[in-house]
Amino acid sequence: MENKIVVTIGRQFGSGGREIGKKLAELLGIAYYDKELMAFAARESGLCKEFFEKADEKVSGNLSYAFSLGYSYMGAYAPYNDILSNDGLFKLQSDAIRNLADKQSCVLVGRCADYILRNDPACISVFIHNKLENRIQRIMQNEKVTEQEAKEKIASIDKSRASYYNYYTNKAWGVASSYDLSVDASVLGIDETVLFIKSFVMKRLELASR
Repeated sequence: MENKIVVTIGRQFGSGGREIGKKLAELLGIAYYDKELMAFAARESGLCKEFFEKADEKVSGNLSYAFSLGYSYMGAYAPYNDILSNDGLFKLQSDAIRNLADKQSCVLVGRCADYILRNDPACISVFIHNKLENRIQRIMQNEKVTEQEAKEKIASIDKSRASYYNYYTNKAWGVASSYDLSVDASVLGIDETVLFIKSFVMKRLELASR
């Protein structure tokens, strides 16, 4: 696809990364995938999306217990337990991400998409972080939790995302050198950060077309 745009977004929990990704996709007029990636991977693989939801951005564990829940693979029980391991599901999800990026311009949030698409010249990787106090307030407002609960969720989810990313990529989650662009959303605010990323993407496209 000529002038294809693929933007991957990693994000701290509560940083506004998801909102930034969605607004960026709208501004660029391209598709947006976050949780939708799991549904797409399920359709591509023939597995129920519950398998991918159970393993979403988690490293360890095996989903073979899902048989007891009545989930199926291509209309029958999965032939091998390793299909249901998190590593097996990561491979299936990776294949789905590559297929998506090959067919269309899109914004992809999380799930190591930057690493999976590292050999795609159209891919631009972005990481969004934010001040802790802003993240706490955002989570308290969006999820109706206390300040302490928000702090605990930040610590838990960021740890999980870092473990997942570091395990599958051999890179460091959230470290600027792991991405094309690392942005503190607290500096410009959500909407101006979206515009800033868009300008970066367009400049990258301009340079690539020379």
